[in-house]
Amino acid sequence: MPDPSLLLLIPAYNEERRIEPVLRDYARFFQEQYRGKFQLVVVLNGCTDNTIGVVRRVAAEFLSVRALEFKAPIGKGGALIEGLKLSSFGDLIGYVDADGATPPKAILDLVRHLGDADCVIGSRWLPDSVLLQQQTRLRRFVSRGFHTIVELFFWLHLKDTQCPCKLMRCEAVEKIHSTLCIADLAFDVNLLVSLKRAGFRIVEVPIEWSDKVGSKVTANLFRSSLTMFLSVLRIRLIYSPFYKWLKPLRPLEGWIYRKLGQPRPLSRPKNEA
Repeated sequence: MPDPSLLLLIPAYNEERRIEPVLRDYARFFQEQYRGKFQLVVVLNGCTDNTIGVVRRVAAEFLSVRALEFKAPIGKGGALIEGLKLSSFGDLIGYVDADGATPPKAILDLVRHLGDADCVIGSRWLPDSVLLQQQTRLRRFVSRGFHTIVELFFWLHLKDTQCPCKLMRCEAVEKIHSTLCIADLAFDVNLLVSLKRAGFRIVEVPIEWSDKVGSKVTANLFRSSLTMFLSVLRIRLIYSPFYKWLKPLRPLEGWIYRKLGQPRPLSRPKNEA
């Protein structure tokens, strides 16, 4: 019996130096190990280097690899929102980062753990997770602080909302896609909250992880963290009865995101008044 069809997204911003071996590893692994239809789509988000050339070079060798390019910067979350529009591909859709922090086997493990769940996510904070290279102490401190805020706001009861290794049923994504509006790194929270509120079942499983040198989050930790907090606050307000009274503040919201050099949330998700 063939495996379910799988579409894997990799959002990429100026990754010409790191992405080629990652693409080759994933394409080769699923070509050899996966018995279902597999497609790997790199969503380029305003790249100013030759990432597109690298992707095209690999795509010339592996038919399962292709690119979806956006010339203007739309943020990692924006790239995933665009990529998830391809959910009509088939059965399953997921995403990983371009740095190869998670090996191809991790995605295959998510497929095997899906069961009757609608979304399965890798977690770096479960007891059986394998961390080959941990984050810095500062990154771990900030990560746990962010996790506490998310849990207080939404009661997701998940230990790791931010691990960029997630897999979902395509029909679930199609149902909640119109509620996705966060273009920055807090996109994962937007996605999980939308799935939970729509009644979909989310399962968290251990994962093999290696923190990679050159992380854009570490390089801009303060700005990224503040932006993520503002975006999580926005998500919380969207689901409150007070959100419609905050419309006059939206120009100020846009100004803050511009000052932080971060992508502002997309306009008018389905839940907005």
